[in-house]
Amino acid sequence: MPARVSESLVLRTYPLREADLIVSFLTRDQGKLRGVARRARRPKSRFGSGLERLSHVRMFYFQRENRELVKLDSCELIHSPFALSRDYAAGVALDYLAEVSDGLLPPAEPNERFFRLLAAVLDYLRRQPGEVWPAVTYFSLWAVRLSGFLPALEVGPEDKRIAEEMLVKPITGLSPRTWSPQTARRLRRFLVQRIEQHLERKLETPPYLEALD
Repeated sequence: MPARVSESLVLRTYPLREADLIVSFLTRDQGKLRGVARRARRPKSRFGSGLERLSHVRMFYFQRENRELVKLDSCELIHSPFALSRDYAAGVALDYLAEVSDGLLPPAEPNERFFRLLAAVLDYLRRQPGEVWPAVTYFSLWAVRLSGFLPALEVGPEDKRIAEEMLVKPITGLSPRTWSPQTARRLRRFLVQRIEQHLERKLETPPYLEALD
């Protein structure tokens, strides 16, 4: 089995047997992968806190051709989501980013643009942890666009202006604006509806975002 190292963002984990985890993670070079982390749930696991959702890590793993699951060996933490998770609103936003990414991304298809989108939004939140609404709005818009199903925006003029700016500027270059839960709310709802239609199921996290109002 060839050993690999990939810069990665952890999307979700699922318990497997007594001490193991199945990990869904987005790599910069190979797209979304799933792997087994042996003994990751034990107190002295070699993965440490690196498998928390949206941890930014270097993932070490072994990959066999025609195998759905890779074998995770270890990881090195680059950025932890722990500080953000202590803020409830930011924590809900992280849950949303992870759920949408895990749902939209097909397995084993390289998508560096989506990786850079998610990494940029996480970096923005780390620098400005209170700015949940521009982060969620920007991510939703670009997630839909990069996934190839962004339709004409059926929203009001102000929301459309926000979207048009977001489509041509990095998140750090947006015009100064006082954001509240009401800012671009219709745009976010419109984008969530498109994502749910594409996935053919309801997302779990948007109601928690709505409840932050």
